[in-house]
Amino acid sequence: MKKTILIVLLFFLSIPIIAQIRYDEINSPNLNVARQLKIKLPKNYDPSSELKHPLIIVFDGDYLFEPVAGQVDFQTYFDDMPGSIVVGIVQGDERYYDGYCDEVTGLPKEGGLRFHNFISDELIPYLDNNYNTSKFRVAVGHDLMGNFINSYLFKEDPLFQAYVSISPDLSGTVKDYLGKRLESFRDDIFYYMATSDKDMPGIRASVLTANSQISEVKNQFLTYYFDDFKNETHYTLVTSAISRSFDKIFELYKPLREKELEEKVLPYEGTLDDYLVDRYDRIQKLFGIKKEITEEEFEKVVKVAEQREDLESLEKIGKLAKKLNPESLLGTYYLAQYAEKIGKTKKAKKLYESALTLNDVSHINRDFIFSKIDELTVVDTDEEGEEDNDEDN
Repeated sequence: MKKTILIVLLFFLSIPIIAQIRYDEINSPNLNVARQLKIKLPKNYDPSSELKHPLIIVFDGDYLFEPVAGQVDFQTYFDDMPGSIVVGIVQGDERYYDGYCDEVTGLPKEGGLRFHNFISDELIPYLDNNYNTSKFRVAVGHDLMGNFINSYLFKEDPLFQAYVSISPDLSGTVKDYLGKRLESFRDDIFYYMATSDKDMPGIRASVLTANSQISEVKNQFLTYYFDDFKNETHYTLVTSAISRSFDKIFELYKPLREKELEEKVLPYEGTLDDYLVDRYDRIQKLFGIKKEITEEEFEKVVKVAEQREDLESLEKIGKLAKKLNPESLLGTYYLAQYAEKIGKTKKAKKLYESALTLNDVSHINRDFIFSKIDELTVVDTDEEGEEDNDEDN
């Protein structure tokens, strides 16, 4: 009854995105049946483009797909995560058989093993062949399927790089070995798990046991997040968990925010152009997406450089901005500022003048640039006069 209420509630919350969903079907030799898929592509998705998108596989797609797709829409609107391909697997009455696991090991067997192989051997290759998918894959599961997705962690090469396990019904010894398995990874892996104070007692106890073990793991490649929600049931915690998990998994992708500027950029040992380059190289390596540094982010880092009284960083940020976008006045403007600050008045004036011939940026006032040119013209004239007087003497 509770699950029925949740499904009805989520249906009404997700009405705006229904029109954007496409339906597909894939024949499965493993399952000896065709499986239905719900697919949500990113806004302005272009199949002919070389742009790749993270792939989010939603187990229990019957009721979990719409809230996931809605959250992806919300976070991509604010550029808090990349446009992603969301695929929901319709399981219906087959859900129990799909998630069937050995009582001792907690790993898939019989129908569960066939479904496990369907995902890895048939569904993922099918999606990779038909859509512009990146190498970054996220698995989302709730309850029975929240436990099931853990089976992919125990493959030699994990199928997914991020796992969202919402109130998982952990079975067998999986809960005892999750921590050990997560400790062994030598490539980036994200793991999110959630429960609540009003969760089903047996599930909550298992999740808390698993969390206590995972929390002890010391592995620089593991990013682990855990939520213990208050006043949420086994079903109502779903939407909160989806929001929180994506917020954490895609934290690196977000634009530079004040917290990162204060905690990481300000104390960074080295010039700040290196921080920006390293940050965006990590985004490309992790998500398979080449994201451009925005004008606003350049400006924020320049302000940090000023706060640090770091002229070397100002110069190098100017060179980086000019290299990445030579048609914009941004890089030339920063180089003009640098030249002015080190006393190279003539060079600064020429750079400001050349900046005016380039494309505008939103946060730099051209009237201010004109005033700087006028100011430096006066300074330049005074300096020439002083030189003439020195020659006369």
